[in-house]
Amino acid sequence: MICIVNYGVGNIRSVEKALIRSGAQVCVSADMTDLEHADGLVLPGVGAFAAAHESLYSSHGLAEVILDRVKAGVPLLGVCLGFQLLFDESEEDGLHRGLGLIPGRVVKLPKGLKVPHIGWDKVFISKNAPLFSNVNDATYFYFVHSYHAVDVPDNYVIGTADYGVVKIAAAVAKGHIFGTQFHPEKSSDAGIRVYRNFVELCKSRNDCA
Repeated sequence: MICIVNYGVGNIRSVEKALIRSGAQVCVSADMTDLEHADGLVLPGVGAFAAAHESLYSSHGLAEVILDRVKAGVPLLGVCLGFQLLFDESEEDGLHRGLGLIPGRVVKLPKGLKVPHIGWDKVFISKNAPLFSNVNDATYFYFVHSYHAVDVPDNYVIGTADYGVVKIAAAVAKGHIFGTQFHPEKSSDAGIRVYRNFVELCKSRNDCA
């Protein structure tokens, strides 16, 4: 079972549909018991980092259980805002801490670029990573974001995209922790392939447990 963490943000329904299409059994929940019994967690998100931080750390108290499950070896995939929450902190609407699972900061896209960054861009796969299994290099994925991750160690970046003068960390991986700045659920067949790869990773872990 893949559990989509319902912490009060948008885009959950489209992520759920994409995961089901990818062959997963899916629950959408903020219930601790559901998260504790899941084979994999997906942290989706469309919205502001500050509100997401408040929901995870205060309103719902979900941060602790997510961190505990990741520590136990449960795969986690962060998407868009969920991707940004994987890092140490974000400067959106003040300085707010993230989950601290991957080193890095989230900052606004530089002045002179159209913000938000919306549309299809090539993702250049920089490492052989299971999340991109059977996905061709320079495949187009769909982006919608105004902030991006910086100071991310190169060994955790598995995909990049060029937006004007900026090279965006488009996807990251650290062990069983994964993240995409782009929206796989809005990225046609290639996006479904990414979700299917994550589902297979979760199944593989469960089979070996």
